[in-house]
Parts: sequence; structure tokens; C-alpha cells
Amino acid sequence: MANNQLTASPSKQVSLLADSLTTGLTLGQQYVQLLKQLAETESAAELLDAAQQLVTFDLDNVFVKFPQHYQPTDYYLLLMGRLLEMHSNTDFQIQEDLDHHDFYATISSLGDQVHFKFIIDANGTAQLIETQGQEALLYLNLKHKMLRFNNRALVNYFIIALQREYSDLDIRAAVKPLLAFAHALAADLDFVIDLGILDVNNDQHFALQQPTLSLTVIDRLFVATAEFDYMLLNLPQNNGAELRLDRGIKMDLQFDPDDYSQQWFFKVQDPDNQVSFFDLLLHYQLVRQWYLQQREALAVKSDPLLFADDQSSMAVTDDPVATEPTVICHPDGSVTPLDQE
Repeated sequence: MANNQLTASPSKQVSLLADSLTTGLTLGQQYVQLLKQLAETESAAELLDAAQQLVTFDLDNVFVKFPQHYQPTDYYLLLMGRLLEMHSNTDFQIQEDLDHHDFYATISSLGDQVHFKFIIDANGTAQLIETQGQEALLYLNLKHKMLRFNNRALVNYFIIALQREYSDLDIRAAVKPLLAFAHALAADLDFVIDLGILDVNNDQHFALQQPTLSLTVIDRLFVATAEFDYMLLNLPQNNGAELRLDRGIKMDLQFDPDDYSQQWFFKVQDPDNQVSFFDLLLHYQLVRQWYLQQREALAVKSDPLLFADDQSSMAVTDDPVATEPTVICHPDGSVTPLDQE
């Protein structure tokens, strides 16, 4: 067989190359359009659509190389920043790391040296982390339209790590844009959100991880109230105790006597439905010290990882594990990880 029968003609080769270049350029054009949509749209639905496409967009092409482009984690951060921008929240600022050509975020009340990024796990779920602590503060899955806060990380980072360096008001201000993002996803895009210990609903139950609770844990809270102007009362059916704080705020630690499992849970009530269990840990020295000292017994359970695609989802709790800091509670109400003493 002649060689010219085995090799495409020059004109055919040129045509094939032109087709390949056209495919690559079309790919780039689609990428640019999605970037512009992500950066400029004023529609939450279009914003989500652009982010969903970009996080899975494959720019690899043999014939056309794109020397600079962003990573999937950047699109999650841009989605969060743009959605907050649409709701006039300017406390969460996106910055570009010019050395690495990626993005990070800062929160106004924490200053410019504290950085936040998204990482993506094997199930395609994005996790918002503080870059030093590397612990997921929240989980976000665009495919399943779900967001869930990580109770353990909220306590470790905001209640323990930041508490000695920042004021209660600064820490509360830092949480607000995270909450605003969750509420915007729910209101604008029908996401299912789990606020965990940030939930202010008076009817919310914060179930403990442990199936049983020693009453000595409640006794220790009773002893601790002697130093404060608060009252700890037994509940009418002897199924727990109620701590009465100021401004009509009450914290119950109880189980439902009609529930065979007798699952213990925290319940926070206030006149305006504005106070969460997180707020009690942040603002009340009595609650914070008692909870952290008894954390193994009092750890709050989280719902299962509903957005994982496999069947190996496990409940995540704020129960301390080996990698979490042991804390020392100081007389002024502050706490310090033991390894920093």
C-alpha cells in the first residue's frame, strides 16, 4: 500500500488542525462567558449556574493552552462573595493572592491577616476553612443544594482559638457574614441549610452526642452558679435543669420524658428568638467554662452528612478528638489551648 494512502493529505491535516483550534477557542470563549456571568450577573440563579459549571469546567486542550485560570475552589469563594454583595454585606472581602493566582477572603472584624478559603473533599463537597486552622467551618454542596455548619469547628475556632485575641463583639461580627450567606442561599436559591449551634429558633433542640448524661455534670453547673447572679432550677418532671440568665434568656439541658430513648439536648429560649447556643458559649463565662470543662459529656451532635454521595456518611459532632485542643479556663472567662500555655 502506498505511503500516501496511510497519511492524510496536507489539506486534510490543515483542516483537522483548524477544527482542533476552533474547538479549543470555543472552549475558551465558553469559559470567558461563564467568568463574566459569575462576576457581573445580578441574578442569584445565574450566579449559581455559572459557579456550578465552572467548578467542573475542563480547560485542557492539546492545541490551545490557557496560561492563567482559576481553580474550582476559587469559584466557591467568588460565589459566596458575590451573593453577599447582592445582599449589601461588605464584611466578607475577596482578595487575590498575586503570587499564586488564587483567591482568599477576609472578614472585617478579624482584620487582614486572617484568611479563609474553600477546599473540596472527595465527595465534591466544598469546605470553608480558616487557612491556619484548616478545620471546616461549613460544608457546601452545590449539586444537592445543601449547606451545613460544623459545630465542632465553630467551638474550636470561634470560642477557643479566637477568644483570647478578639472581643465577643468582634467574634460575633465575624460569624454574621457566614450566617448571611446561609440565609441568602436558602432565600434566593432554595438551599437546605443546617445552622447547627448558630440556630436561634426557640424550638431547636441541640442533641448531645453521648446517649446518657451523668447528673454530676449538672451538679457542677449548680456549683458554678454560686459565683454568678443566675439561677439553676430542676425541671418539673425531673428530666433536667433550666439555667435562667439575664434578659429573659433560659438554657435547658433536658430529655423528653415521653421519649423512650431519653436523648439529652440543649434548648435555648429568649423573648425575641435571637439567641443561639453559640451565643451563650460566646457571651456567658459561666456557660463557656462549664461546657468546655465537660465537653466530652456535653458535645453537641450534628446531623449526618446528607450531601455525601456515598453511603458512608457519618454523624459529625463537636466531641473533642485527639487533634483538637485541650483548653484551660482562666478566671477572667477566657480559654487557652493547653499547647499554648
